[in-house]
Amino acid sequence: MKKIAVIGTVGIPATYGGFETLVENLTRYSSDDLEYHVFCSSKHYSIKKKEHNNAKLIYLPFKANGLQSIIYDIISMIYLLFLRPEVVLILGVSGCVFLPIFKFFTKAKIITNIDGMEWRRDKWSPPVKKFLKLSERMAVSFSHLVITDNQAIFEYVEKEYKKKSTVIAYGGDHALLNTPIETSPNDNSYYLSLCRIEPENNVEMILESFKMSGFRLKFIGNWNNSNFGKKMFHLYKDVKNIELINPVYGLEELYIIRKNCRGYIHGHSAGGTNPSLVEAMHFCKPIFAFDCNFNRYSTEDAAHYFYSPTSLHSELISFEKHPSDKTGKMMKKIADRKYKWEVIAKMYEKCY
Repeated sequence: MKKIAVIGTVGIPATYGGFETLVENLTRYSSDDLEYHVFCSSKHYSIKKKEHNNAKLIYLPFKANGLQSIIYDIISMIYLLFLRPEVVLILGVSGCVFLPIFKFFTKAKIITNIDGMEWRRDKWSPPVKKFLKLSERMAVSFSHLVITDNQAIFEYVEKEYKKKSTVIAYGGDHALLNTPIETSPNDNSYYLSLCRIEPENNVEMILESFKMSGFRLKFIGNWNNSNFGKKMFHLYKDVKNIELINPVYGLEELYIIRKNCRGYIHGHSAGGTNPSLVEAMHFCKPIFAFDCNFNRYSTEDAAHYFYSPTSLHSELISFEKHPSDKTGKMMKKIADRKYKWEVIAKMYEKCY
């Protein structure tokens, strides 16, 4: 039995984000000869299960995000010196400044998914960006194997650090549910956007375009979590064709919203392969993605792309004039080939 330890996430059962969903499905589709040990933030779970998907859960009293994530990751590594797993899977680079010391004291194989150039995100101050860039450098330099989730990140790592990485994306088929529920398409005249409300997700660009076009938009996000989100909510909450919706975590409710929409608007400009994008691709809906190399790699240049409010407006008008648009079917075909969890889990196991 090979012991795999996973650090860097809020934990499982997954109720937070992309890395948590990744671990949820790595453990769900795990081979019988693997034993997962997953570190969880005790602050996030009122009910603390000992096991989930046959993975053993270890709780630490720190937040897995923000500044505390550094302490959380470092304490996890110290704990691992006593747990002695064969493989350590690190998700994100927050605590990787400690990696040189950890590597000196362990014989474990260290695999790090460096995420999507976290240091580039607009929400961080210059000192935090410098720290995250240093952490990224430590992660690439001291891991036995680096995982990147997008070809664009692979090319960045190769150019920046002269090191090869292994490209493994995310699955999205969990969004379809094991037993799909019936949906009555009595309201299918809207487009959908879903993301964390941050500047680099081009939230304002999307909202401004729909305000200009008059097409209906349902936009799901954490509007109250930042000054930027509150500002966007205040500016656009009274626009009649735009519905601003607070976060929806229930897969059944999300399934209905996604199943009935006319198309999915994806504004992310930072990061690699985005989980919400690959989830949307499984619904056979046309994708309108911000024009950057990450999104073009994820959708294999087969989606609709925009770079401004007016270009998104133009793409929507063009789509509405051509109801036989095949983009949705192409997105589904790509998703079935590349973004299924069973495939992703086997790729990670090959790395172990």
